[in-house]
Formats: sequence, C-alpha cells, structure tokens
Amino acid sequence: MAYPSIAIPGQPLGLSSQYASGPGTHVQNAHICASILGPVVEYAQDTKASSGKTRDSPPPVLSVQRSAQLVSNDAALTNVLPEVDAVVLARVTRINPRQATVAILVVGETVCSDEFQGLIRVQDVRATEKDKVKIFSSFRPGDIVRAQVISLGDQSNYYLSTAGNHLGVVMATSDGGNTMYPISWKEFKDPVTGVTESRKVAKPF
Repeated sequence: MAYPSIAIPGQPLGLSSQYASGPGTHVQNAHICASILGPVVEYAQDTKASSGKTRDSPPPVLSVQRSAQLVSNDAALTNVLPEVDAVVLARVTRINPRQATVAILVVGETVCSDEFQGLIRVQDVRATEKDKVKIFSSFRPGDIVRAQVISLGDQSNYYLSTAGNHLGVVMATSDGGNTMYPISWKEFKDPVTGVTESRKVAKPF
C-alpha cells in the first residue's frame, strides 16, 4: 500500500511484513501505524550487524517526524489558507454548549506554519439528530479532529463540520492521560483503565 505524505495518529502506513517500525510509529494488527502527527519518512536500515558482517537486505523503515520538523526552509514557511471543502486536522482548544473552538494544524496534507482558528457549531457536529447533539459528549479540549471547511466565516474564525462518517475525533486522551482507541462511532476506550468516553468518532482509515 502507498503510504501518505502526512500521517495522523492511528493511521495505517504499511504492512509490517514489508516495512520496519521506526520512530513515531507502532505495530498493530500486522500494520505499521502512525503514533504521532507529522510527515512520513522512509529510509533504509543499516545493512551491517554489530559484528561487521553484512546482513540480508532488511525491510525499509517507516517513521513519522513531529510536524515541527517540516519547517526546514523558507519554502516551508509559506502558509496555506483553508478553503471551502478542504479537509483539515485541528486541535480542540475549548468548548461551550454551543460550539467547539479549534486550532487548525493541517490543511489537506500541508502542515500550517501558523495556526488558524475554527469553530464547530453544535448544528454542524453530525448530519442526523442535530437537536440531540451535545458538544460536551462530542469533543474535549486536546482532541485531534478531522473536519471539513464549510464556510470562511468571519475575520477570525473558519466554520468547520464533522457531519460525515470520515469526520470527527481521530485522536483523544482520556481523563487518566492515556491515548484512547475508538470502539464505536461514539466512544473511545482507555486501554489502561478500560473506561470509555463519549466522542463524535471519525471512521478509521
């Protein structure tokens, strides 16, 4: 499988039979998966063992760099602006009963050099039963969300939507500080404590 140029936590990158797991990745169900947000890098393993003997050709290593490492030259500093219909990754910064405020980190596959502020209003969380949506059951501060830009909004905010199966929370940390995994379209589970927490979950890749 072809791996993406930018990975989000939990995203499969390749088969563990074809690649070795490097920094920023882990192995799950025979797949190399991203553990952090950032660009995917492939490199060859050292073909010499500690004894100095050449080993059989080992599989290449897949790793994920932290997104801050992208800004390595002047070209990388050119910021990309979110546009209507663009899919973005954002971090939830605060919530209230009417909306979640987020900081947009990635537009498409381009990591932003500056953060843009966006809003996910309660009516834009999901496509059905909008009158039953509760922001506090959908998002928590610190969550990483995949969303779609639906309006350029006002001068300070982009309006975003998670009303799609592929949109919603892609990474969440439990109250106990552990990275959780999705178990349904509306719940994440803490692998350490076993406690579940409500979220508007994005369908995994």
